[in-house]
Amino acid sequence: MAEHRRAARLDQPREPSRISLPRYDPETFGQWAEAIARFMGTARFLVYMTVVVLGWIGWNTLAPADLRFDPYTFTFLTLMLSVQASYAAPLILLAQNRQADRDRVSLEEDRRRAEMQKADTEYLAREIASLRVSMGEVATRDFLRSELGRLAEELDEQALRRHRLQRRTADESFPEDGDRRGETAGERRGQADRRRQQQ
Repeated sequence: MAEHRRAARLDQPREPSRISLPRYDPETFGQWAEAIARFMGTARFLVYMTVVVLGWIGWNTLAPADLRFDPYTFTFLTLMLSVQASYAAPLILLAQNRQADRDRVSLEEDRRRAEMQKADTEYLAREIASLRVSMGEVATRDFLRSELGRLAEELDEQALRRHRLQRRTADESFPEDGDRRGETAGERRGQADRRRQQQ
């Protein structure tokens, strides 16, 4: 009663009547269509079809007249080949559409992976650049060797100066200098060297 009243109301739109078609799984049907299209694109299908057509024509040409089911114009054979072609074209198109969908998904996946690899490459490039900058501030082996060599040369020069200074002070503070004030500085140095050699 309530449903009848509801259908009779004019202030509500009428629900469209739908024809209930048999339900099918599109994925299963697509796989089946791809299998058929794949089989139709093989040499085996061409050989089977050629054998059937030649057998059909041979039977309807060479068999006794009362056993022939399709006379010379082969109308039924033409009809069967037309039906086969009319079903083959949509099945092939369906298989191509599914392949195009798979190719599109694969292309998107490849593009996503390429973007990830590009981001990873840029990140690694930035890391390598930062490592180069930080390595520029770190002392390398060659730098340490050159610095140590320079320091060793400076120490040698300072030791030589100190040695010369000690020689001068030793020459000037020699105990016999008071007796030999009239001697030159070169003579005093020569005498100091001889004394050192004797010691």
